[in-house]
Amino acid sequence: MVRLLNLAAALRTLVPRRATAAIVAVVTVLAAALVVRLADGAALAEAARRTASSPLAAVLALGAFGSAFVLRALAWQRVLQGLAFGHALAGIHLTLGANHLLPLRLGEAMRVVSVSRRAGVDADMAIASSLTLRAVDTFAVLALGLAAAPTVLVSLAGPLGWMLLGVGAAVLTLGLVCWWRRTGRTQRAGCEAGAAAGARPPDGLAVALSAVAWPLEAVLVYQAAHWAGLDISAAEALGVTAVSVVAQIAAITPGGFGTYEAAAVAAYSAFGYDAAAALVAALWAHALKTAYALAAGGIAAFVPLPALTMRRRAAERAAEPALPLDSADAVAGERPLVVLFMPAYNEEASVADCVRRAPTAVLGCDVAVLVVDDGSTDATAERARAAGAEVISLPANQGLGAAVRVGLAAAADRGVAAAAFCDADGEYAPEELAALVGPVLAGTADYVVGSRFKGRIEVMKPHRRFGNIVLTAALSLVARRRISDGQTGYRALSGRAAADAEIIHDFNYAQVLTLDLLDKGYRYVEVPISYRFRTTGESFVRLGRYLRHVVPAVWRELTVGRSGPRSALSDVVRLS
Repeated sequence: MVRLLNLAAALRTLVPRRATAAIVAVVTVLAAALVVRLADGAALAEAARRTASSPLAAVLALGAFGSAFVLRALAWQRVLQGLAFGHALAGIHLTLGANHLLPLRLGEAMRVVSVSRRAGVDADMAIASSLTLRAVDTFAVLALGLAAAPTVLVSLAGPLGWMLLGVGAAVLTLGLVCWWRRTGRTQRAGCEAGAAAGARPPDGLAVALSAVAWPLEAVLVYQAAHWAGLDISAAEALGVTAVSVVAQIAAITPGGFGTYEAAAVAAYSAFGYDAAAALVAALWAHALKTAYALAAGGIAAFVPLPALTMRRRAAERAAEPALPLDSADAVAGERPLVVLFMPAYNEEASVADCVRRAPTAVLGCDVAVLVVDDGSTDATAERARAAGAEVISLPANQGLGAAVRVGLAAAADRGVAAAAFCDADGEYAPEELAALVGPVLAGTADYVVGSRFKGRIEVMKPHRRFGNIVLTAALSLVARRRISDGQTGYRALSGRAAADAEIIHDFNYAQVLTLDLLDKGYRYVEVPISYRFRTTGESFVRLGRYLRHVVPAVWRELTVGRSGPRSALSDVVRLS
């Protein structure tokens, strides 16, 4: 897997990303312009109307299409031993959805990433089994297409096409043989070490499942053609499926848009159907496939999750003895320390008041107040320092996630009994620090979240309340546990959790921090807090910008994994 990533990085160096994106964009625009110019809008609308008027047929056709991927998931289980059906199905659907969003079939890697990260499957085994099944799929659809419509496939490919297919098949076979030899050595070494068996060559049942999947996909092509007014046969539908699928191997645009339509129209025309009606049939089938791919791929991005791993790690953490306060890494004779840090960006109007309101001691611990100045251009740092806080100043504005990362690292370096943080805009009450750190100091929690919805909300704008509820519900679904406030800005961590926490996104920390600590098994507790909307300054949250940055970070936290600990204090220019 590492070698593949290195190869991808090398290719990106040879072909500039912007140039690749420009080429893809131009090809996509040209394909769309050509299709729009040639397609009969009225006929396409009529196909949509016929589909809507026959909902049972639509459900059955899409059901048959979906069943094809169920069979492929079962085939993958036959090849990759120990892979759960849910993870196999999710990986396949994730690739399907990604290929409809990304150009150059870049979504193919998602099935390997999904099962290796979410199911804990060895990456080499996942790659070997995935490539093998892709080869089986390709050979199966070619064989079925030749059996259903030999004349059409031979004439469309031509001598040069079949020669290229033969060379490609030989290269693919040779590559798979080499890969299987390598994975065989890895697998034997794993077995000697006591690990479970991994990938194995496909047996007859795996090949049969892959082969049967294609006629099920052809059901949707058959039905879409009839909705478009083409009275095709089942054999012709299978032939069109074979031609369009093989053509998409070299697809450039997302979802093979343009390539799919051109290949399908060529196949329909070879069967003697009108090209204009054939384009409508191809477009409508492609539209239905795309709708299914995006819906199923969206679900597969979050289901199933590594919830069992989270619960197992949480149980292991709970079984560990709690660390008493006197075991904290403190100098002999000194009281345990709690650090309350406040990320701040251009908060000169409120930061001093927040610092002064913080208690000097809680529950037998001294409190140190720290302000992380995230590249403010006003007097935030000076006013925080004048109010009695220590200040860490970043050289430039890096984002709330980066500021929280710096604060946690600074607290962990001091060997604290607990680290807490709240915004410096006056929305949260520093006076309530004891409620946040209490469960940590008592040894009953590692990660405490102050819930506004369990406490008292003085003022919260309706659209923000709605957004918080929706995003919290999504986080609860992803984390597989009940969370009442996923975006709160008042939280506390044990010293161990603060040192172990990883925030992989500079823009924000909320969701990724929770998922990171839950995944590591840290005990999670919510406590009620008070909240009032800020009366000074300006919030960094804008819904579109927030979702655009945070959703990819959540996905990366769940699947791609963390890049490893970062030196949070490396960008700090002064500590005073």
